[in-house]
Amino acid sequence: MANRLTRADVDRIASLAHLELTDDEAELFTQQLAEILGYAERLQKVDTSEIDATWQLHTSLNRVRSDSLAPSLSKNDVLSNAPDGKADRNNEIGSFFRVPLVLD
Repeated sequence: MANRLTRADVDRIASLAHLELTDDEAELFTQQLAEILGYAERLQKVDTSEIDATWQLHTSLNRVRSDSLAPSLSKNDVLSNAPDGKADRNNEIGSFFRVPLVLD
């Protein structure tokens, strides 16, 4: 591999992902990521010039279910098990799921 993955690279990636790695974890991930990138580099060298593009599926070969309207749960039923499901003045549960803050 021309550009070898370094421990500093893994430390930077961990920092960007807000991960705290032990020294052992960082060393292990450096080795594992280097192997994954090496495999991806090998795949890039595979000659696919004789392979037909498969960007479009042939629907005659694939069974696809019909897109039909079906009954669904009510909003109250869906939100009834939400940890913050509070009823509003019309005795309806709120319209949203409350989730923990992910980004500051």
